[in-house]
Order: sequence, then structure tokens, then C-alpha cells
Amino acid sequence: MTGVPVIGLLAVQGGVAEHERHLERLGAAVRRVRRPGELDGIDGIVLPGGESSAMRRLLTTVGLWEPLRERVRSGLPAFGTCAGMILLSGGDDADPGLGGVDIRVQRNAFGSQAASFESELDVDGVEGGPMRGVFIRAPLVRSCGVGVQVLARVGDRPVAARQGAVLVTAFHPELTGDLRMHRLFLAGVSGSV
Repeated sequence: MTGVPVIGLLAVQGGVAEHERHLERLGAAVRRVRRPGELDGIDGIVLPGGESSAMRRLLTTVGLWEPLRERVRSGLPAFGTCAGMILLSGGDDADPGLGGVDIRVQRNAFGSQAASFESELDVDGVEGGPMRGVFIRAPLVRSCGVGVQVLARVGDRPVAARQGAVLVTAFHPELTGDLRMHRLFLAGVSGSV
């Protein structure tokens, strides 16, 4: 990739505007993706937080699920936060995910909306000290396949991981002013990670 990266931003539901602001602040060109043809010409894609079941239904309804799964499995760099992490996971037999990262997740692992919290996180590959993680009905990584690197934990529970060009977090870096997770994703898009 040369020049300004064109980052697709899945815009069927969830925290779209917040990711858009972070990506644009880092110099990326952002294209909101709602239809299969909007995947053409993107260098990477962000799957925001939201409600993963609703997002999956919407993606299926508009015919975007299969083309997105094909692109992610073919190596399209992707970054998923919270619900995006769930969608990018391997899923399970009853609800297969996009398969971008070989993890199994537990939905709402930290509790309901009322149990939302913030935590200081040390994230491997991110310089500048701990970052604030915002957890809202957050999933966690229950198991990892070969080649998955756990980047951050809350206690002993994995909350961020990477496999190849796919980065996932259980927390919402887009809800803070900290651009480091988005910068890490863009480094993977450019191939500098």
C-alpha cells in the first residue's frame, strides 16, 4: 500500500462516528461500508462496538456477511472492538464468526451494562505507558488458537489480541482520546508491524 490508507468502517450499527474521528485524526481516508460493493478498494476495515447479533443480522440482510468473511479470510486487515471482536472471532458451531482471528469469545463476560467499568491496561506493542480501557458489556477471549498473540489482560483474562493483520479488543479505545490502538491497526495495514 502506498499513500493514504482507505479504511472501511462497518456502518450498519454501533459506534461508527467515534472510530471515524480517530482514523481521520491519524490521516486515514474513511469509507463507511453498508453494502458489498463498498468493500472494493479498501486497505482495511474496522468493525465497531454495538450489538453483535443485530450487526450480524443486518450484515446478512444486506448481503454483506459472506463478502466480508471472504475478504477477511483472504487477508484484509481488520480491527474489531467489543461486538467487532465477537464478529471477527471464530465463533462456534451454532454461530460461526468471520474467522479473522482464531479465538473463541464469551459475550458479556464482565456483566451487564450496569457492570461497565474502566481499567488501566498495559498493551503489548503499544508504547507510552498504560492506556485506559472502557468496558461496556464486554466480551473476553476464552481460548486462542496457534498464532494468536494476547496483547492485554484484565487480571488473567485476555481482552486484546492479534493474529496476522487482525486486531481485536474487548474494550472501546474509540471512547477515549487515546489513538494508540488505531495507530497499531494502521501500522498493520501499512505492513510496518
